[in-house]
Amino acid sequence: MTKNRRIEDLIAALLESLAPRAKSLIVTIYGDAILPHGGNAWLGSLINLVEPFGLNERIVRTTVFRLSKEEWLTSTQVGRRSYYSLTETGRRRFEAAARRIYGPLHRPWNGDWSLVLLPGTALEAEKREELRHELTWMGFGAVGPQAFAHPDPDGEALRQLLQDLNLADRVVVLRGAADKMTPEGSLRGLVRSCWDLDQLAADYNEFLDRFRPVWRALEGVESLDPAACFAIRILLIHDYRRILLRDPMLPEQLLPPDWSGMASRLLCRNLYRLTQEPAERHLMTVLETAEGPLPEAAPYFYARFGGLADPQQEERATG
Repeated sequence: MTKNRRIEDLIAALLESLAPRAKSLIVTIYGDAILPHGGNAWLGSLINLVEPFGLNERIVRTTVFRLSKEEWLTSTQVGRRSYYSLTETGRRRFEAAARRIYGPLHRPWNGDWSLVLLPGTALEAEKREELRHELTWMGFGAVGPQAFAHPDPDGEALRQLLQDLNLADRVVVLRGAADKMTPEGSLRGLVRSCWDLDQLAADYNEFLDRFRPVWRALEGVESLDPAACFAIRILLIHDYRRILLRDPMLPEQLLPPDWSGMASRLLCRNLYRLTQEPAERHLMTVLETAEGPLPEAAPYFYARFGGLADPQQEERATG
């Protein structure tokens, strides 16, 4: 079996295993691929881009309409063509997720914890449930009905969340370290009670089982197919994002030994770096914007996972 046939079979197996839903997959594509290029795309070219993932024109049109209703996307009509771009709310959502997906492997932790306290009668039930859902998405664990904790949260995202929900003056946020009398075992017990790390580890192990064969198949291939690389990159981030956004991203000191999340992070980084350049060429060939061809990726794109190859920068350096 040739290397290319092996890669095609692996992509087909990934699609069957992951069975990505149209809405979630298009969100992944906008966040990973389209946003760095301005966040705008002609619907017809988007349909062509996602067709290899098994999404037909009717499904794509229905999905982008729903994403518009949910304020992820907004449409612009130019002649008979529809162009979909991210709303400001959509951009903020992606940026918050991107800090977790593409950020550094570890951030130094000084031992502090953040607590979000909900005064008992200050919030109506619907608003309290909305806040609880959003805090959980950000990685906070519930230490009680009215209290949520995290050792190292995204402070900017937390501030933005409280502002968006108009709760900045109704919720108490405290920060401090555990007292010296608290044994390490008590903190680990708190972690186990707040987060299901066993299930998360199992999900990461499945991720490793799915994508390690892809890494082995791509190793040593001199000329990688751009369309195949784009499919692998999107499915990689789609699966990794699905797990990572349920990961509280706890400091290493609070995690079990041999945490499978670390191996998953390294594999995702290495596969992304390997497929990024051919995938970008495919994206630039297929997608169109209201202004014409897709613009080059913004500089921040090349800072993902600690640094990606920037062909424009290399060309300038050697020119």
